Parts: sequence; C-alpha cells; structure tokens
Amino acid sequence: MLKIGLITENSQASKNELICKVLEETVSPMGHMVYNFGMYSPEDEVSYTYVQNGILAATLLNGGIVDYVITGCGTGQGACLACNSFPGVLCGHIETPLDAYLFSQVNDGNCVAIPFAENFGWGGELNLKYIFEKLFESNGGGGYPKERAVPERNNKLILDKVKTVTHRDMGNILKELDRDLVKGALSGEEFKKQFLSGCYDKGVLEAVKEIVEF
Repeated sequence: MLKIGLITENSQASKNELICKVLEETVSPMGHMVYNFGMYSPEDEVSYTYVQNGILAATLLNGGIVDYVITGCGTGQGACLACNSFPGVLCGHIETPLDAYLFSQVNDGNCVAIPFAENFGWGGELNLKYIFEKLFESNGGGGYPKERAVPERNNKLILDKVKTVTHRDMGNILKELDRDLVKGALSGEEFKKQFLSGCYDKGVLEAVKEIVEF
C-alpha cells in the first residue's frame, strides 16, 4: 500500500476536487491511500506557489509522511523543477499515460508534476485517470523493454547515490530557507494533521516544529 499525497498549486486550485476524485477512484481499488494537502480552492487562506509545492512535497517525502506525491501547475514545468531542487525527491514531468508508465518502470521516481492547464480540455479527467493507472497499477522499476530492466535499475541506483552527494540534508535546508516561504508551504491543516504522527525523520521533525505552529 502506498500513501499518496496530492498538492495543488494556486493557479490550478479550482481543479483540486476533480483531481482528488479521479485519483481516489483510480488508486483506492489498488489498496493505496490518498491524502489531499490542498489547495482546495482559489479562496483558501493557505496559498501555494509552485516553489512551495516543492518544499511541501520534499518535506512530506523526506519525513516519511507519504510515499508518493502528485503535484503540478499550469505547465507542470515549474513544479517539476521545484520538486527536483530538493533531496529525496525524484520528480517526472508527466503529460500522457505513456509518460507515466515509462517514468514508473524506467525511472522509478516518487513524485510527478502534471500540466493541469496546458491541453487540459475535453476528456482531461480521462487522461488523468489513465495516467494514475499507469503510475500505480504495478510496482515501479520493472524496466522497459524488459531486457533493459537490470541496467535501468542500476542507473536508478547510481542517480540515487549522486543525489545524496549533490543535495544536503532536508532538515538543514528547511532551517535556512526563507521562514515565511516555508511556513506558507507547511501551514495547511492536512499537513499539520499528518505530520507529527507520521514524520520519522528527526531532522525534518525538529526543523518543521521550529517554523510551524501546531
């Protein structure tokens, strides 16, 4: 079972209910759990920029509160760049079910950024459903084509090792970022509800407790 977090950036907050509904309907029969961290509407008091999407996604993943993050923005590019700025996050830019399948099987990441405005018209919810199916219907890292599975897994392990060198500890990063920026990203009610009981990383736990009022 995966714990899947949904994060919606301010420009696409009006689609949160639709995205969450499609995500839950697709992955719940697979045995996965969905946690909706907002934004829930454009009128929310807590407003996320795509940079804050990255901060929130990295805090959730590094703290162990969730296993996977679904996020995005208008084009998906900003959210993808922001998420990949942090340790412990391997985010793919996903537009189609084929992207989703190949990212899952070849790259075996833990986060995706979807363009929720670009080309999101008639049938947009069906494209989301098929993306979510291909992301979660089987375990990641299976390889494609199958004869490439071993070298692809090796490449993923190499990338993971590279990221441990090129990125610093998430707890220290949170302490050194602009306090208001971090507080805005981590002030949502669902985050506060899940964080204290779910976070297993001591450094992340201590850093967040210094910044956010619970």
